[in-house]
Amino acid sequence: MPNIKSSKKAVKVIAKKTDENHELKQRVKNLIKACEKEIANGNQAEATKVFKDFQKNIDKAYQKGLIKENKVNREKQRLNTKIKNMK
Repeated sequence: MPNIKSSKKAVKVIAKKTDENHELKQRVKNLIKACEKEIANGNQAEATKVFKDFQKNIDKAYQKGLIKENKVNREKQRLNTKIKNMK
């Protein structure tokens, strides 16, 4: 445990940011699962709606440096292709 006041504050700030980053990464993973579920159910309209929310969140995670660019592009492409091939 740090003794200096600024170090104590830094520990709190880092813990808060870590929690926020973890929540964002979990939200992205959950949206991928939700989109896959809608695709499996054959609900294209709902899958498209979830996909738009997924895009927004994964781009935010990329901007924060939580996910690499290639993974972002790969995940978007996979889901978009699955949605477009639904009939």
